[in-house]
Amino acid sequence: MVVAKAKIGARTIPNHVVVDGSNLATEGRSTPSLTQLNEAVLAFMQEFPKTQVTVVVDASFGHRIDKKEASEFSEAIANGELVTPPAGAVGRGDGFVLMIADKVNATIVSNDSYQEFHDQYTWLFDNGRLIGGKPVPHVGWVFVDRLPVRVKSESSPRRGVPNKTAPIPRPLSRPLPRPAARSTGRQAERPSARPAPRPTARPPTRPIPRPSSRQLPRPTAARANAAPSAVNTVEQYEAFATKFPVGTKVKGVVESFASHGAYVRIGDVAGYLPVRLMAAPAPRTPREHVKIGEQLSLVVSDFTQSRRSIEVSLLPVEKLPAVKTAKSAKRTPVARVLKRRQRRG
Repeated sequence: MVVAKAKIGARTIPNHVVVDGSNLATEGRSTPSLTQLNEAVLAFMQEFPKTQVTVVVDASFGHRIDKKEASEFSEAIANGELVTPPAGAVGRGDGFVLMIADKVNATIVSNDSYQEFHDQYTWLFDNGRLIGGKPVPHVGWVFVDRLPVRVKSESSPRRGVPNKTAPIPRPLSRPLPRPAARSTGRQAERPSARPAPRPTARPPTRPIPRPSSRQLPRPTAARANAAPSAVNTVEQYEAFATKFPVGTKVKGVVESFASHGAYVRIGDVAGYLPVRLMAAPAPRTPREHVKIGEQLSLVVSDFTQSRRSIEVSLLPVEKLPAVKTAKSAKRTPVARVLKRRQRRG
């Protein structure tokens, strides 16, 4: 007998999704990764280009990611691309995700089942309200509709136990009383519970060897002052900053996308074009405004020396006022002194 396979219905495209960022960033890892979260969000936006995306992370997310991603995380929070729950929120990040999805009737992208909220949000079991995602090697992120795992009932039948609703009584944890020892003429076989005599002399103490200062090399100034996740080399950054100050117009080509902007190539240096500086009002995603390989007329807007990052803009930027040179400032008092000497002579 041949059993016909069940047909899978057409997949619905959600209008709005709330991404559980802490869950996707920790998928297959012990600590969250902002890079993995960006890849997951970009893959979802590529698969569902018309869906509005809101990314929510826990309040402690910025303290658990790699230190190299801290500045990028702060920029994403400032630009409104990542949302964190308010301090002391009931239910923490999970409760905040469910509250947003319940308010706007959105779908949740997460691998969590939210078992402690099943009684409060019964719509979690509706079709199309929960999407799971996993990174597959040599394939990328794959997203699939899923249903949350229900909480197991305590009265469910166990193996070898009759199926009854009443719980099985457990034995008391009190120890059983010991039988009283019988008085015999013979000495008890067990040794007496007398305390062992303490030694009068203290055992010789050995000095604990301290590690030599030569074993651990001290961090050099170059290591301490090293810029995390630098984009450009020192020579490239200094040459560009000297030749193209803030407000200078440059040409750049779009190389890649991030969840909150795009990376552009300006000659031999890399620049960053955030979403907030693409247009007014800012687009929802960088893909809506620019394309890979597109050549843009940009304006230098800011420099980050710690990361050797160059920020550019498609919007007009005010030029910095010209600084008066020290040479012209020193000529006036010297000329006055010479005139005074000529008058006296």
